[in-house]
Amino acid sequence: MKSEMIDGKLFVPDEPVISYISGDGVGQDIFPVAKNIFDVAVEKIYKGQKKIVWEKLLAGGEAFEKTGDYLPEETLKAISENLIAIKGPLMTPIGEGFRSINVTLRQKLDLYACVRPVEYFAGIEAPVKRPEKVDMTIFRENTEDIYAGIEFASGTAEVRKLIDFLEKELDVHKIRFPETSAIGVKPVSSEGTKRLVKSAFDYALSHGKKRVTFVHKGNIMKFTEGGFRKWAYEVAKDYPTFTQLEYLKIKAEDGAEKAEEAKKNALSDGKIFVDDVIADNFLQQIVINPQNFDVVATLNLNGDYVSDALAAQVGGIGIAPGANINYQTGHAIFEATHGTAPDIAGKNLANPSSLLLSGVMMFEYLGWQEVAEAIKTALAKALRAGKFTADLGGKLSTSEFAEEIIKNI
Repeated sequence: MKSEMIDGKLFVPDEPVISYISGDGVGQDIFPVAKNIFDVAVEKIYKGQKKIVWEKLLAGGEAFEKTGDYLPEETLKAISENLIAIKGPLMTPIGEGFRSINVTLRQKLDLYACVRPVEYFAGIEAPVKRPEKVDMTIFRENTEDIYAGIEFASGTAEVRKLIDFLEKELDVHKIRFPETSAIGVKPVSSEGTKRLVKSAFDYALSHGKKRVTFVHKGNIMKFTEGGFRKWAYEVAKDYPTFTQLEYLKIKAEDGAEKAEEAKKNALSDGKIFVDDVIADNFLQQIVINPQNFDVVATLNLNGDYVSDALAAQVGGIGIAPGANINYQTGHAIFEATHGTAPDIAGKNLANPSSLLLSGVMMFEYLGWQEVAEAIKTALAKALRAGKFTADLGGKLSTSEFAEEIIKNI
């Protein structure tokens, strides 16, 4: 049976159909073992009362070989109908005019929230002194900003028309080299911002998080990123919050001690502390004081930088999960966040942890929390015991690593 979205809530049957795309490169190595781990965990927890009905779909290199299309319409239709999918890494076709398959999936299905939880697992060697202080979830807007893909190449008739319009109709004369410039357009809307930020607040409440931070570059881009900040605070008014502005007002009037006391009392009452940070300062703060942040809402490009930087702090994107979700329609694609690594593809060497943790996110989304916890606990136990693939400094193959996890379930 298919999962359904009814009155804003996701209803999942005992045997939901889950679409999957194995992926290119190492996707062919990691997906089979991950799928096996998922099935073992479901059977262990539910003992046959629930199971995943897997539906294989084509995208990427395999799809092109078999159909001549990198993203067949049948694949989009199936995910649209089934609501939920999980996939390995996909290659990006070379050549002008063809965008990333991942970006196309997000745009076509309006998967507006890129959700990237980042936390440290004991046993992994990380490049920072205190990686265990990192435990935050990034909500990155997925459909606007520069990833909307509105670009015009240097020297084209289209870019000339746009520059002429800017100069003659809008009196814009800030383009330093108009004859050779390419132009990109950065749309940021109140609707796109508010649905993303609402998802971040809902996540914070459901996961017991105490802080939501808006990351932006509104000091320079006042109407796009500044608009994001403004609209985000408007959403905050609909939730039980204690804002940075309230904190600063109390601090100015009554001192830092009173401000801290007010903040502590607010959090004890179940309120969420809300603040905003300029993007470049935030990249500094997540290195110096990552423990200060819980849930982060930001625009697309900022989120791209931030999520990968955080993943590096805990050991790399090889253990970083990700999901692209439309919380309004219920559509969700869970994915490995790393690349296809063609140099080791087919050699049984790749680390499946990113895909496994994305599966953990998928089971949480399904409401199968016990399965999610079983997989995550088993993975953490293996890593804590020093059971690593080569990318983490170990000697286990992909299949051997998977066997260790199955032993722990």
